[in-house]
Amino acid sequence: MSSPLPEPDLDYLQRVLLEMLAIPSPTGFTDTIVRYVAEQLEELGIPFELTRRGTIRATLKGRRYSPDRALAVHLDTIGAIVREIHANGRIGLAPVGCWSSRFAEGSRVSLFSDRGVLRGSVLPLLASGHTFNTQVDQMPISWDHIELRLDAMTANLAETQALGVAVGDFVAFDPLPEFTESGHISARHLDDKAGAAALLAALKSVLDSGQEPPIDCHPLFTITEETGSGAAAALPWDVSEFVGIDIAPVAPGQQSCERAATVAMQDSGGPYDYHLTRHLLRLAEHHAIPVRRDLFRYYHSDAQSAVTAGHDIRTALLAFGCDATHGYERTHIDGLAALSRLIGAYLLSPPVFASDAKPQSGSLKRFSRQLEHAAQMESETRVPAVDSLLKHEPDA
Repeated sequence: MSSPLPEPDLDYLQRVLLEMLAIPSPTGFTDTIVRYVAEQLEELGIPFELTRRGTIRATLKGRRYSPDRALAVHLDTIGAIVREIHANGRIGLAPVGCWSSRFAEGSRVSLFSDRGVLRGSVLPLLASGHTFNTQVDQMPISWDHIELRLDAMTANLAETQALGVAVGDFVAFDPLPEFTESGHISARHLDDKAGAAALLAALKSVLDSGQEPPIDCHPLFTITEETGSGAAAALPWDVSEFVGIDIAPVAPGQQSCERAATVAMQDSGGPYDYHLTRHLLRLAEHHAIPVRRDLFRYYHSDAQSAVTAGHDIRTALLAFGCDATHGYERTHIDGLAALSRLIGAYLLSPPVFASDAKPQSGSLKRFSRQLEHAAQMESETRVPAVDSLLKHEPDA
């Protein structure tokens, strides 16, 4: 009789999520969030190592050391960086990560200079309604048409520079988290701090249950996913299965739901591994975990970056459904619980193919099949026999 699936501690999940949201971490400014997650792993008793820049590579030991599997979340978020200081002392910004300036307007932010932290607001260039009336509605939506107004005594370039502000300073946007009685969780930067909280909760549930994973698992916490590199250089082990954990857009044309986990079938880098995605879907069905299948059109993940870097691994992507991604995001505790349960089920499941521990030989005997019989060769579209094509009709 198989052991019951361990249930995640949702109080723990929400606590670490709220604590991570309080830590600014735009890509390139992630040391503090790395320290926080490393401390959480230490409390759980999970050993880890750090790369030079701060990617966390942890190890949850299993009964076998090979083939390994890895699960990755990213700790970096979208944000901004100082591009220039205007003559009026206000600041022009460039985005960190790919997101629209529409979501930046009206935000409260922190600017991190070499001297300390300055607070301010991001505003359209024509910000006074009593002065510009409807002209603000005619302004283009772009990072060239917004500016940062610091809460400081400055009215020109020299005074802003005297505050210690310089090109290249990081700007973090306030998360404004709210956890409602309906179970909804709204905040900036749920991407991917909610995914990180779900992974930590899944690790805790497996450890608390006393169950031992069948193979070694390596939780990865990356720091450059929003700018594309992510897990590209984070796999020193013989990893055969790699599951990214990230955000799933809830929007027209998408299948994801805030109250369910999502198994992504394809993103902008192409389809995910046939066998690994279906392994995750079977686990969800077996454990009655609400799950959706979806495709993501304008999206890349840590899993994609690992394949692009040349790793010969099977990849899949698990996600939590979220409305208004890369804006003021909203998910639901039920969706995070479903994601955490599915991660736990995957950690305790056998490898998709034990034979992946060794390179395939010249024989097809151990190679996988996407269909178990000749059905894949059957088709409603019939083709003529090759011999019939080679018969030449006599000249007329």
